[in-house]
Amino acid sequence: MSLQRRTLWMAGVAVVAGGAGALLATRRLQLQPVMGEAEAAFWAGSFDGPSGEAVRMSDFRGKPLLVNFWATWCPPCVEELPMLNQFHTAQAAKGWQVLGLAVDQPSAVRSFMQKLPLNFPVGMAGFAGTELSRSLGNATGALPFSVVFGADGALLHRKLGKVSETDLAQWAELG
Repeated sequence: MSLQRRTLWMAGVAVVAGGAGALLATRRLQLQPVMGEAEAAFWAGSFDGPSGEAVRMSDFRGKPLLVNFWATWCPPCVEELPMLNQFHTAQAAKGWQVLGLAVDQPSAVRSFMQKLPLNFPVGMAGFAGTELSRSLGNATGALPFSVVFGADGALLHRKLGKVSETDLAQWAELG
């Protein structure tokens, strides 16, 4: 065997071995997902509800969860709330949960919810909710912002801006 042919053969073996190693590493990583710091901090969090009740994130673990950051002064937020309410009602039997985190003054949220009652829980995140949304991938801190967590607590999707029926239908498939 010539030197050139031997070199090509060895290079081919090295490429195949490297590819097999990369494939094995990828599969191994998929089997052992690691929760990021932002997700861990989210699940450890707690907020007051509109009536002063505790809204603990840990209570939502174990089922798919759609979290929507919104405010009463945000027109697209207000527009999407009935759609989120409908999603909650339609998907609750399939295990889905919806949580609204109001980035607003508690008095404004309570007044708003008197006019438009929501069937899903709402936590009073206040302006600290902006920082929480940033830690979950909302670089600008803009509203509305939604995140979807799987039943295992891992962050699956982020959506900046108003959700659509298509978004909700795709997310419903995850449950």
